[in-house]
Amino acid sequence: MSLVFNKKAQYEYSISKKFIAGIVLEGAEVKSLRLQQASLNGSYIKEIGGELFLINAQINAYAFAHQENYDPKKSRKLLLKKSEVESLTEASKQKGFAIIPIAFFISHNRIKLEIALAKGKKEYEKRETIKKRDLKREIEKSMKN
Repeated sequence: MSLVFNKKAQYEYSISKKFIAGIVLEGAEVKSLRLQQASLNGSYIKEIGGELFLINAQINAYAFAHQENYDPKKSRKLLLKKSEVESLTEASKQKGFAIIPIAFFISHNRIKLEIALAKGKKEYEKRETIKKRDLKREIEKSMKN
């Protein structure tokens, strides 16, 4: 079950390979995510000291938790196997590749983060994507009528 989805990821990047990562969260953050009070817009994943961190993702404060000095955009550690971290960091060092978050979802009552190794699209590729989407929408509309 998908909780929060990064809508711009499909538009901005062409996705090569997907991974599923655990994420270190506090209890109130889990409750807030279950209520879908989060955003992945503008967030990215960075390697710091041999570990991957989710940077700039916003998880709003849970309304019923008493949290003082809560930072909704703090960095959160990702939980991956060492071999996965090494392969992701090696691949992201190539020109044009980045590690991006795709979606928060629930798996076996745990919150997971789907991440991807992706390459940034050029402007003409983005326009081509828009054209394909519009053409598909028109075909479906004509088939419906």
